[in-house]
Amino acid sequence: MGMTMSQKILAAHAGLDEVKAGQLIEAKLDLVLGNDITTPVAINEFERCGATGVFDTERVALVMDHFTPNKDIKAAEQTKKVRTFARKYDVLNYFDVGEMGIEHALLPEKGLVGPGDLVIGADSHTCTYGALGAFSTGVGSTDMAAGMATGRAWFKVPTAIKVNLTGTLPEYVSGKDVILHLIGLIGVDGALYQSLEFTGEGVAALNIDDRLCIANMAIEAGAKNGIFPVDEVTMAYCKDRFQRSPVKYEADADAEYDRVVDIDLNTLRPTVAFPHLPENTRTIDEVGKIKIDQAVIGSCTNGRITDLRAAADILRGRKVARDVRCIIFPGTQQIYLDALHEGLIEDFIKAGAVVSTPTCGPCLGGHMGILAKGERAISTTNRNFVGRMGHVESEVYLSSPAVAAASAVTGFITDPAKI
Repeated sequence: MGMTMSQKILAAHAGLDEVKAGQLIEAKLDLVLGNDITTPVAINEFERCGATGVFDTERVALVMDHFTPNKDIKAAEQTKKVRTFARKYDVLNYFDVGEMGIEHALLPEKGLVGPGDLVIGADSHTCTYGALGAFSTGVGSTDMAAGMATGRAWFKVPTAIKVNLTGTLPEYVSGKDVILHLIGLIGVDGALYQSLEFTGEGVAALNIDDRLCIANMAIEAGAKNGIFPVDEVTMAYCKDRFQRSPVKYEADADAEYDRVVDIDLNTLRPTVAFPHLPENTRTIDEVGKIKIDQAVIGSCTNGRITDLRAAADILRGRKVARDVRCIIFPGTQQIYLDALHEGLIEDFIKAGAVVSTPTCGPCLGGHMGILAKGERAISTTNRNFVGRMGHVESEVYLSSPAVAAASAVTGFITDPAKI
């Protein structure tokens, strides 16, 4: 029996001709990632085991993004600990205030991840890099510590689900709607410890930002990773950007999949995930009249330039509704600059929105957008669990940037085609 794309990457990094689902392997890593929340714990384990240096000073990335700029003394101490560690061990890819971004937007932009890579990160949304044809997955801080010290990690080879995409995206439908639709179909544990492998002629209709968004939320279906084939879109993005040589892996024709899910992109509608799970999806036509108090546009899921353009197209020449707080945070400093040069920042401010430095803050209820009791937010982030963005009696509705921007204007969850 042949191998899936993910299995081929794992086999190559384990130095094996083939691997099978369920097999335990030890594999070489191309990159190890941590942030200001998870790295301090990893540092404790790194030092406790007696490690004297990182395995490769260029293949560890430490991104200060969750509570950065620091929101309080504890956050400042955590960042200081990571900064000190990075300097002590000559970690070259350390990103802090002024040059940092949201990690899963920053690493692809900087060319630190790319086709054929095997990447672990102490953050669950490390699966984002599958958009570039990498096997990338989230791990705990202890595994991160071991990875930093040895450049290796243990894996259980996953089974896979093939997601066959056909057609093209209608107006106001984006990658966010694709992944919310999929999660609505299979559930938050529908791909538990499996690879979601996206394929079919419909892949060509998705730009790189759509793919990054979809792979980012593979974890919301319980998946070990999400991965896209390496095609012309991938290679165009990686050209003059990716710091290593891309390696293209393709699934064998006789690769085994646990199931196949077919999605006709032509039939999709803007989709909203209701509280308190990403699987609780409805199309915009099924939403009804739901008042919102806050709209959040950004995050590692939807903070890229095409996301900001989609939001600006709605907000330009309009005003955010009274009593609605609209918070926009670009994914990286470069995306912020691009949005500034294109006039998008001016569009946002004139509309009555606030534009933040890149940060994860609002997404995890950390800072810069906390919800009070009884408040509702529509958000382009990836999770809407109980208390995710603030008070346990607040509510989060997940959507695309277009829907979030339209909702900010009307004060109710709104179809962008109808404003």
